[in-house]
Amino acid sequence: MSLKVTLIACSPEPEKLIAASAKLCYSDTSATQLMNGLTDEKTASFVEMLANIGHESPIEHVSFTFGIEGVSRTLLAQITRHRIASFSVQSQRYVKKSNFIYITPPEIEKDEKALEIFNKAMSESFEYYNTLTDILKKKHIEELTANGMDEKTAQTRAEKMAIEDARFVLPNACETKMVMTMNARSLMNFFRMRCCNRAQWEIRELATQMLKLCYDKAPTLFANAGPSCCKGACPEGRMTCGKISEVRQFFDNLKKSAD
Repeated sequence: MSLKVTLIACSPEPEKLIAASAKLCYSDTSATQLMNGLTDEKTASFVEMLANIGHESPIEHVSFTFGIEGVSRTLLAQITRHRIASFSVQSQRYVKKSNFIYITPPEIEKDEKALEIFNKAMSESFEYYNTLTDILKKKHIEELTANGMDEKTAQTRAEKMAIEDARFVLPNACETKMVMTMNARSLMNFFRMRCCNRAQWEIRELATQMLKLCYDKAPTLFANAGPSCCKGACPEGRMTCGKISEVRQFFDNLKKSAD
């Protein structure tokens, strides 16, 4: 299954909200009056000015919510390190993996021998998962019915109890889904880190797709968004990928394609 990300929702008129919030700091006018008095041209000019001077706190008032599918549990471990965000993730505790989908790294997919070993490992993991589920489910049914629970309820309860422990054999490659919400300031930081060539390939692809969606919704706000080297020097020092020109060109083209 390939990675898929959708912009489910975002703050209405995000750039106007940011401009009004910033203007309020220096105005005796109400927030509503400031919103009503902002034209598209004034909004774009003010948001661009905020970006140029690095005044980022007003952009925290705007949030974006994404639906994310076709990503691995490996990615989940990385993305939840971005703490100023909200996550709702498909549970392996309550959702039985009867249709086992897993993510294959591109470098493994390119190598016939590596792919054969990888697919075998995935297949075996799924077999172990099902076997453990069956063993534990039978055990729990016996215990629950012995304690007076009716058969139908015991069947349902036992399966949930079984997969709670059987999931421990599922690999990091196992596919998951999530809904994630970030404010725009957190997104800027996310893009600086995860659009970088040194980021892991899966989260880099996710961040790149998210950036395109954000730029399409708020082009002035996200005009300079992307890896750190898009706006200045590479911060990676000796660990740099050495491809600043190519990276800048890539993200310029990405934004042009969204216009």
